[in-house]
Amino acid sequence: MKSIAEIKLHPNIIICDHSVDGGIASVRISSIRLAKVIFSTGCGWDHVSVSFPDRCCTWEEMCRVKDMFFREDECVVQYHPPKSQYVNNHPYVLHLWRPQNESVPMPPVWMV
Repeated sequence: MKSIAEIKLHPNIIICDHSVDGGIASVRISSIRLAKVIFSTGCGWDHVSVSFPDRCCTWEEMCRVKDMFFREDECVVQYHPPKSQYVNNHPYVLHLWRPQNESVPMPPVWMV
């Protein structure tokens, strides 16, 4: 994940609050929409959650957020856990995750 200093440089990100390991931001994803973003780097994981008040982000919007908060060479994932482990505190939030101490397994490029 990019450092807070790098994140602050992005013209479409307004940091509302931050600490050593993350923060809260308003992010302009499109010309008219601001998303709420919570980002953190604790417990061995980089994490970004993205939400609008009335709908989920599109694939393209999540790609823009990924580019804003992560470096080009970092692979991040959106997990679909077993239903027994679902936690849904907000109906329109999506998450990006990256383990800090290991690589995310990826299929061969020709399969993606």
